[in-house]
Amino acid sequence: MKFTKMQGIGNDYVYVNCFNESVEDPESTARFVSDRHFGIGSDGLILICPTDAADCEMVMYNADGTKGTMCGNGIRCVAKYVYDRGIARKDVITVNTGAGVKTLYIHAENGEAVRVKVDMGAPILEPARIPVAVEGSKAIDIPITAGDMQCRFTGVSMGNPHAVIFLPEIDSLPLEKIGPLFENHPLFPDRINTEFIQVLDRHTLKMRVWERGSGETLACGTGACASTVAAILNGYADADSPVTVHLLGGDLSILWDQNKNTVYMTGPAATVFDGEINLPSAPPARPAPNH
Repeated sequence: MKFTKMQGIGNDYVYVNCFNESVEDPESTARFVSDRHFGIGSDGLILICPTDAADCEMVMYNADGTKGTMCGNGIRCVAKYVYDRGIARKDVITVNTGAGVKTLYIHAENGEAVRVKVDMGAPILEPARIPVAVEGSKAIDIPITAGDMQCRFTGVSMGNPHAVIFLPEIDSLPLEKIGPLFENHPLFPDRINTEFIQVLDRHTLKMRVWERGSGETLACGTGACASTVAAILNGYADADSPVTVHLLGGDLSILWDQNKNTVYMTGPAATVFDGEINLPSAPPARPAPNH
């Protein structure tokens, strides 16, 4: 199987061009290639496929083989791939995802896409649609207990579900211990991505993230969008003004345009290397270790 390793501020995936390749068992393939000891090493597998609905389709799988819906860092790399490889050599590219068709704007230098702005669409705030098992029209500042940790979360979906938690300090958090407790909490029927946010000022957030199916990752684009929306809803940031989100892998610029009710995410995308790998006849069934 031919592949390309790409990353968006450290959120790395193995990409397969399904205009030319086919992947018979993407769930097992995702587990195998994501393994950082026995495979290639990644946060998951993304297939770039032909579609009549857009310039291409992004089909993503987490490191544990579960199918994902949307990945903000991953979709920027998809746009870079199809632009750089001539599949869609355009300044504005459309990509079909499990969360609908997304529009992406290419910033190129020397003939290669280096930064991409993504129209991520409207944030979903209704608890039943996120989904989170709470009453009311929105899930803002909801108390939650996970193990020994008592805190409050705001629920937002950007095509996949997020619980955003604001804390005075996040560097010392034992995410390996508390992350799974939030991911599998009974308030979250489809599991959850959990963002732990430190507010630096009204235009700057610091973020760590535990992603369902992948563990702690260096970055999460939909999580940065959800965290910005949650910061605005909780009065920590201003709408219609760019917010810089500092993640372990780098920075993203997020803007919630409330007139259009859409969230724009801008950030880099990079190719790491191209390769070819022989897939085992029986890829390992265990979840891939990430670090």
